[in-house]
Amino acid sequence: MTPVVKFTKMHGAGNDYIYVNTLLYNIPDPETQAIKWSDRHKGIGSDGLVLICEPTTKDADYRMRIFNADGSEAMMCGNASRCIGKYLYEKGICNKEQIKLETLSGIKIINLHTNGKKVESVTVDMLEPVFDRPEQFDTAKAAALPEGTFVSMGNPHYVIFVSNIDSIDIAKEGGLLEFNDAFPERCNIEFAQVLGNGDIRTRVWERGSGITMACGTGACATAVAATRNNIGGRKNRIIMDGGTLDIEWREEDGHVYMTGPAEFSFEGSIKL
Repeated sequence: MTPVVKFTKMHGAGNDYIYVNTLLYNIPDPETQAIKWSDRHKGIGSDGLVLICEPTTKDADYRMRIFNADGSEAMMCGNASRCIGKYLYEKGICNKEQIKLETLSGIKIINLHTNGKKVESVTVDMLEPVFDRPEQFDTAKAAALPEGTFVSMGNPHYVIFVSNIDSIDIAKEGGLLEFNDAFPERCNIEFAQVLGNGDIRTRVWERGSGITMACGTGACATAVAATRNNIGGRKNRIIMDGGTLDIEWREEDGHVYMTGPAEFSFEGSIKL
């Protein structure tokens, strides 16, 4: 008999994933299932698949694995980490309001802002940004890139500030840049327009998923790039297609803190 898996569909500012609790269900081939289930015409439809797992270290409470819609495994996802916090708390799996989540880019501290048994918003300590380009980065080929700022938030981002974001063909430009020879491991691409008063309008091309409604790590990278380029302060509101995220890059510890919503969409069952 074909195994049946129960899943939960959630989104953070429109960045939607399929969530499966692997403490209850075994997903032997998540790469293939991510491609199949993420299909918006023939599957459940999502930006990817997120597995909630047992941690591999005693320093964490839970572990997150993320597979993009093309089956590639991601290092980190800010929106998914917020959704996991809400999932664990509201389903009664964990009663902590602070959760240590193991990811491929380190252990992230998730702080839940609750009202009774409900999680109203979530703040994630995204740790310190890294500006050093990876060793594989091809400096010569990068000379042909549009001017931008490279920021790693546990995964690579290239942030390009523009004067009119509505004039950018995100699908065309983002797709070309993700696979640019300057990025041997591909890259997430952000196009951002500074609106003033701490507001920055941002659109995202995610590595492995294409255009998404929001990207948590991308919002962090955008805010940090704005601060680094002296066109943004330490606190910024990143306005994305699916919603707004509040990003603070604190001077005292150098960490980036991301605050935003997490929502349930629906639940169901699917055959492996």
